[in-house]
Amino acid sequence: MTLAITVIGTGYLGATHAACMAELGFEVLGVDVDPAKVDALSRGELPFHEPGLPELLRRHVDSGRLRFTTSYAEAGAFGDVHFIGVGTPQRPGQYGADLTYVDAAVTALAENITRDALIVGKSTVPVGTARRLAGLVQEHRAHDVEIGLAWNPEFLREGFAVKDTLAPDRLVIGTDDDGRAEAVLRRVYAAALETGTPFISTDLETAELVKVAANAFLATKISFINAFSEVTEAVGGDIRTLADAIGHDARIGRRFLNAGVGFGGGCLPKDIRALQARVSELGLDRSMRFLGEVDEINARRRDRVVHLAEQMAGPLAGRTIGILGTAFKPDSDDVRDSPALDVAARLFNAGADVNVYDPQANANAAKRFPRLNYVDSLTQAATGADLVILLTEWAEFKALAPADLAGLVAHRRLIDGRNVLDPATWEAAGWDVAALGRRAVPDGSAPETAPRTAAPSLEPLPHRPGGPRDLMAAGTAH
Repeated sequence: MTLAITVIGTGYLGATHAACMAELGFEVLGVDVDPAKVDALSRGELPFHEPGLPELLRRHVDSGRLRFTTSYAEAGAFGDVHFIGVGTPQRPGQYGADLTYVDAAVTALAENITRDALIVGKSTVPVGTARRLAGLVQEHRAHDVEIGLAWNPEFLREGFAVKDTLAPDRLVIGTDDDGRAEAVLRRVYAAALETGTPFISTDLETAELVKVAANAFLATKISFINAFSEVTEAVGGDIRTLADAIGHDARIGRRFLNAGVGFGGGCLPKDIRALQARVSELGLDRSMRFLGEVDEINARRRDRVVHLAEQMAGPLAGRTIGILGTAFKPDSDDVRDSPALDVAARLFNAGADVNVYDPQANANAAKRFPRLNYVDSLTQAATGADLVILLTEWAEFKALAPADLAGLVAHRRLIDGRNVLDPATWEAAGWDVAALGRRAVPDGSAPETAPRTAAPSLEPLPHRPGGPRDLMAAGTAH
């Protein structure tokens, strides 16, 4: 018998998982409390940008294999396997994760499941959550049925989410039963297992920790190379050559050693903070203390771009600045904790006229910071600019040549915040160029002395001396 699958939560994770489960041949019901979102998805309309997913969604909505509802009663009667893909955002003013949506989803399912079923968590949660939720299931179980619980963390990369779901690099399953949950999930992921995808079966706690450990490691690797970029800027070295050299060591590897304006998005920043909060609750503050510095290094890269803008263009008040990119990474419209949008907002608060272009993320950026001038093309962003700053490494920005902008800008000044252009080529064409980690500071000052451009936070963090801050500018529309 073919398993019937529900996916609770139809945001980025849930919508992707639901469409991919339908692609694998399952009958799938997506569940969300937002009627407008359910209506849009039921029409085959995706509320965010993810390559390859719109086609998958429309195909399986049209075939009837994928449906959406707001009804937990319908979900409880329909599903054999219920995947939880709701958000676990950072709690306002705190480091810890907000588990309100996870608790609500599990409770509602337990109250409505009318057949033997398995609840499978995919949301990123603090260690210990799954075992607590297993108790919540039994407390709220309303019918005489068996309801198991397992944890199956997701490892999706925005821009590659369809591939990462259909052909994952590993599958991790956490359970505390006698193998029944594992057997069910082996059926769900049979196609991937047939191609040799590693399958790791473990306990609930280890499965929860795998995801946050992976994100903590990636964040640390990015901040590691950015810490060295502060050194190469001060002494005149080249961070890309340094990264290439150490990346040849198989123990290190070259991936995630791209110095620049730093990491952002909906996962790495919140997950490393939530991990710090959780280990603090466990009395293990010292174990993850280094993540505070990882976060702080990341914040300093944003400061550095603003400081470079002041050095290159002079006082920012009245200057026209062209910003290329607002998404936290290319092939995404996600602006959550985006370094690019943060920098653009700070420049605006310093008095600059900021023209912003992103191929996909302008609409989302405008919701968070509506006071910037969002334009429809790279040409419009660069026209009349006293300074151009590349902050998201979209393909069209990486392909730029000096002549593409020379006739548009007021002054030939460029900051490459992602290290994707060749400074020598641009300088030979008469441009003043700064690239993070690749040029000595013009006035000889070290990066650590760069003044912060203070601004209230979009996603406030608790104060602690020397602690990281996400300094999104004032005037944001939530």
